[in-house]
Amino acid sequence: MAFDPLPPIHLPPLEVAPNTYLLRCAMRALGAPITASVNSLLILGEEPVVVDTSIRSNRHAWLADLTGLVDPADVRWVFLSHDDEDHTGNLTQVLELCPNATLVTTWAATERMSGSFSAPPERLRWVHDGDSLDVGDRTLRAFRPPVYDSPTTRALFDETRGVLWASDAFATPMPSDPVERVTDLPVPMWAEGMAMFHHHVLCPWLSVVDRDVYRSQVERIRDMAPTTIVACHTPIIDGDAIGAALDNLEALPDVTPPPHPDQQALEAVLAGA
Repeated sequence: MAFDPLPPIHLPPLEVAPNTYLLRCAMRALGAPITASVNSLLILGEEPVVVDTSIRSNRHAWLADLTGLVDPADVRWVFLSHDDEDHTGNLTQVLELCPNATLVTTWAATERMSGSFSAPPERLRWVHDGDSLDVGDRTLRAFRPPVYDSPTTRALFDETRGVLWASDAFATPMPSDPVERVTDLPVPMWAEGMAMFHHHVLCPWLSVVDRDVYRSQVERIRDMAPTTIVACHTPIIDGDAIGAALDNLEALPDVTPPPHPDQQALEAVLAGA
């Protein structure tokens, strides 16, 4: 019997800072009563920037949201935080739709995608950890976040608006009904969810890191003093929640995560199918 996966939950774009929009959907988890955000970002300004391109299963709604906010001909930059499918799902379509856009990524990501995707070299811009990107009316800073599941990962900080796109960092599940902000999550779901997501899904190497080196990478973000943190797999983090989010992130190497669904959960899903 074929299994028909549930479609993504489409959520309307959300303005997280002036002319800065989170493009959103959520995926239902198999074997657990939770959802997970799949976000991307649109920065409007002198040279509009699309940050990541969501998932194929949400293509129609995502492209409609994007083109409802910006004329594709005006998009100048497509920033790819890394080459995982939940960030590259509509990359080909976006580059075709936005003929004046340059793809901002890394050499390593370009090579890793080369078996299934390639962009003309003249449409590429490679950024390393610490490099800046001038997009006309503001400077965006690319850097490697403290946690990641791909060596190509780059976060992006908008120094003008104080908005940090953290790629996969700060990832946490949500209840079955998605929420807008981490402050809407049930207590203590946030801290436990971050531990589960990071240890089981994103970076299982956390328990063996050098604590001082890891802490220094979290402090890089504290020193940037972002006013809003957004990422692919988390509700919005702002206000007093920023300090708590950084504390949760810093504590992860020494946190024992809750268990994730096992074979028994899968068998329960199959029995109910």
